[in-house]
Amino acid sequence: MTNAPSRDRPGRRRVGMARFVRCLVLDYVFVWRVHLDPPSRRSVPRVYREGARAPVLLLPGVYETWRFLRPLADRLSALGHPVVVVPGLRHNRRPIKATAELAQAVLDAHDLRDVIVLGHSKGGLIGKTMMVSTDVEGRIARMVTVNSPFSGTRWSRVLPNPALRAFSPRDADLLLLAEQLEANSRVTSMASRFDAHVTEGSVLPGAVNRTFPVDGHFRPLGHPRCMAMIIAEVERG
Repeated sequence: MTNAPSRDRPGRRRVGMARFVRCLVLDYVFVWRVHLDPPSRRSVPRVYREGARAPVLLLPGVYETWRFLRPLADRLSALGHPVVVVPGLRHNRRPIKATAELAQAVLDAHDLRDVIVLGHSKGGLIGKTMMVSTDVEGRIARMVTVNSPFSGTRWSRVLPNPALRAFSPRDADLLLLAEQLEANSRVTSMASRFDAHVTEGSVLPGAVNRTFPVDGHFRPLGHPRCMAMIIAEVERG
C-alpha cells in the first residue's frame, strides 16, 4: 500500500446473499461481545488520563458507546497516548453538529493540543464537522476513521429511525460537509472490503484511503490485523 491519497475503492458494492449474511453475523459477534462486557469494564480507566504523546479523542458511531473503541483505546494508552472519552455521549444519538460541539468543549476545557481523532462510522462525520467548524483554535491535528459514511448510506432511507436520517446520501448537512475539502488531507479513511451497513463505501477525496482485508462494519474494531493497521495510522503522524 502507498501513503499517497487514493480513490481505488468504488462506491456502492454489490455482493451475494451468503457474503452479506456472513458479514452481518461476524459484525454482531463483535457487537454482542461489547454488550456483554462485565460491569468492571464499563467505566473509563484512570490510566487513559496518562501519557506524554498526542491525545486521542474517541468518537464512536451511532448507538455505540466508547467501549466499541476500547480494544484500540487500550493499546493506544499502553503506547503513551492519553485517551479522551466524551462525557455524557452515551449511545451517540445526538445530531452530528451538537455532538461536535460537545466533543469540542472537552478539548477546549482541557486545553488539549495536537489531538488525533479516532472515529468509527458516525464518529468520522462528527470529527470532520469539528475540523471544519468547531475547532477554531486548531486543536485537532488529524483524524483516522473506520467505515465512516462520508457519502451516506442508502439504509437511512429505508429504516424508519430519526437517528439514521442524517446519513441519507441526500441529507443537506451531509452534502454540505462533503463540499468542505480543505480538511480531507488530514484524514485517513479506512474501510472494509465490504460493509453491509455502509454499502456506498467510505472513500474521502483528497484523504489517505485504506482498505481492510476483511468485510464488516464493526468487525475491524476487534480484528487483530485491522487493529494493527488502525494503530499504525494513528502512529504514522
